[in-house]
Amino acid sequence: MRIAVYSTHQFDKPYLTTAAVKHELIFIDQELTESNVHLAESCDAVALFTSDHALAEVLEKLSKLNIKYIVLRSAGFDHVDLQKAKELGLKVANVPAYSPYAVAEHAVALLMALNRKLRSAHDLMKKQDFRLDGLTGFDVHGKTVGIIGLGKIGEAFARIMNGFGCKLLCFDPHPNYALEKELNIKFVLLSELCVEADIISIHCPLNKETKHLFNRNLFDQMKKGVYLINTARGPIINTTDLIIALNNGIVGAAGLDVYEFEKGLFFKDHRHDQIKDTIFNELMTLPNVLITGHQAFLTTTALQNIADTTINNLNCFEEGVECPNQLYVTDH
Repeated sequence: MRIAVYSTHQFDKPYLTTAAVKHELIFIDQELTESNVHLAESCDAVALFTSDHALAEVLEKLSKLNIKYIVLRSAGFDHVDLQKAKELGLKVANVPAYSPYAVAEHAVALLMALNRKLRSAHDLMKKQDFRLDGLTGFDVHGKTVGIIGLGKIGEAFARIMNGFGCKLLCFDPHPNYALEKELNIKFVLLSELCVEADIISIHCPLNKETKHLFNRNLFDQMKKGVYLINTARGPIINTTDLIIALNNGIVGAAGLDVYEFEKGLFFKDHRHDQIKDTIFNELMTLPNVLITGHQAFLTTTALQNIADTTINNLNCFEEGVECPNQLYVTDH
């Protein structure tokens, strides 16, 4: 097949090229939008990243180009209108488990970097200021950690924090009672988790129920000084409300690998641009916020698994066999 690979980057091209031995890949650096759908002309499929826009209008244009398949190089699929894809007869598949450890470990890295003030310590060292004032952290051992969503990534995070010797609370609409017993996790209501947790880490998908799940009302229920980590999806947090909670001390620190308005911002070089996003600019000024540019997935293991699964999804579609990762409207 001939595949238009939108939003390609130097970090993923080699893995995709190696995996796609029987297919022709057309690499397109641009994000998929309504204005550049034509770049997929004469292709059979498109391979999309989280920064691409696959909403109804775009899908209609892809269908008119005789695109049959959409394969996502991500686990999340909130950027695809699955209902419209079904109406148009487009088959869609994702990569549900490229490396849960990659994302979980990055969440821990954000937590520990914030807690032990590593950014400030490094800056002081470069200035030859070896005083320790202002660098005090806390023992993670013994702390109560709240986990939002206990899927594959949430489970990996839970296992790491269990190794730290933490008390684990979890909010998930579908409790995993086997894991509850193994890791001594307590499934609780979201309100109870917020009251008790010293650290909260988000690992749930973005959907209608979870958009702005973390808002002013929920922040007001949290233990004062809680550390909040988000490696899931940006819009799960109402960022304006988060900034208020950071400024009034309810949230002691926030580690964010995703951002509510990251589309058009992340994955691009803006060194010579003036970023006009006032919310993002305010976040960047806060000393108790650490932001990375949606890189939690970025390990060699994950990139290899993403490429292999993406191409395998295409092979299944082409050969007319059941694709285990095909997405349906009921998944959303």
